Amino acid sequence: MKDPALDDADSLLPPEVIAQEIVEDLQAALDEFAAIAEALGGEVKPDTDAETAAVES
Repeated sequence: MKDPALDDADSLLPPEVIAQEIVEDLQAALDEFAAIAEALGGEVKPDTDAETAAVES
């Protein structure tokens, strides 16, 4: 079964927008997992590369 909406490439979001949305979704998921780990008594190490990238963007 094919989604007919995918036939019209002009209606798709630009790749950079899709990539940014993916990054935002993944960051939100990581934040949630970090909160769960902390609630369970674990220590969460900050990802300095991700923090640097977030500051640069």
